[in-house]
Amino acid sequence: MREMVSRRTWEEFQNAKLLWWINRILHTFGWAIVIVQDMEDGSISEAYPARVRFRGFDSESEGAGFAGLTAHLQSTISDLVEEAAE
Repeated sequence: MREMVSRRTWEEFQNAKLLWWINRILHTFGWAIVIVQDMEDGSISEAYPARVRFRGFDSESEGAGFAGLTAHLQSTISDLVEEAAE
């Protein structure tokens, strides 16, 4: 049996489009997870919850989010199915 918790980075979470997905849900309640990201190297130095006034994302961000999340699911589906069966 594999370990139950495997620490990941904020960069991996963001690249998998999971930050976008979770923020879509949080926007319903006027919240978001904000990341502070270096514009040159892309490293994330901080993440925090915040109250926000906006709700949702523009259509370009939505399209990129769904495409990226679908690609992430496609690349991890075997692991997800295996873990669900354990």
